[in-house]
Amino acid sequence: YGGDVNVRWWFGKAAHEKPLTGHHLGVYGQALTYDFEWGGKGCLGGKPGGTLWDKMNWGVGLEYGYSLPVAKHFNIDFTLGVGYLTGEYQEYLPVDGCYVWQATKQRHWFGPTKAEISLVWLIGCDNCNRKKGGER
Repeated sequence: YGGDVNVRWWFGKAAHEKPLTGHHLGVYGQALTYDFEWGGKGCLGGKPGGTLWDKMNWGVGLEYGYSLPVAKHFNIDFTLGVGYLTGEYQEYLPVDGCYVWQATKQRHWFGPTKAEISLVWLIGCDNCNRKKGGER
């Protein structure tokens, strides 16, 4: 689990006609933790038993996305981000219902760090998607 904070710049024809629609570029910062098991091995992001801030891994990056209207007050936003992710993680083996620690390592990752599909709610009376074709 985790979250991110971003700043976006909207551009293109759709963005000029309607806020929060069309292409966008941005920068983001993220904090996250994870616990994956596969092939008889496990990987836990952060320090087990620590505070929430001890458990977090951190990342920053650049993002590109596109938001398209799907209903009067809703858009679907697709975003991909690349950047840097760092943080401590634990390697372990699941044995008889227990997690046997193997190593503590530091992650330094450059590459894809974000893939997002979001439902965007357009709040306000004048902030809505218009139907194509005009009025009848």
